[in-house]
Amino acid sequence: MKNPLILAGVMLLLAAPVFAHGPGGHGDGRPPTGMPGKPGAPARTIRIEMAEPMRFIPDRISVRRGETIRFVFSNSDDRDHEFMIGEIGALRAHAEEMRKHPGMIHKEENAVTVPPWNEGELLWQFTSAGQVDFACLLPGHFEAGMRGVVTVE
Repeated sequence: MKNPLILAGVMLLLAAPVFAHGPGGHGDGRPPTGMPGKPGAPARTIRIEMAEPMRFIPDRISVRRGETIRFVFSNSDDRDHEFMIGEIGALRAHAEEMRKHPGMIHKEENAVTVPPWNEGELLWQFTSAGQVDFACLLPGHFEAGMRGVVTVE
């Protein structure tokens, strides 16, 4: 895909399932994966380490429906890592696209990239009960097992 307009279109299609209204979503347009949290609103903090060998610690998290979480990431590795919330099929497809275009940089509301030996944050509200997936989509990281699950009760 050498045409930047085609690449931009593919990126929009891959990102769409994260924010699209689908099964388990709300009639009010809120996606099943949740939505960005409101700065200043009450939030519970969950710390996640991005560590070798390509793992999130913890990789299983439980939250309450409607709860806003302030994720604080600590990258204790010598390479970049990212955290992206989404539905597993969309994350898997996006990871494949990242392998084809390793220079892609995410600026989505549901993702954060954390450089080596740094910290990052993401504020997210979980609006629907069920399972929400997360992963690092940098080339090779998803395939190495750098992913996890949020259970929304």
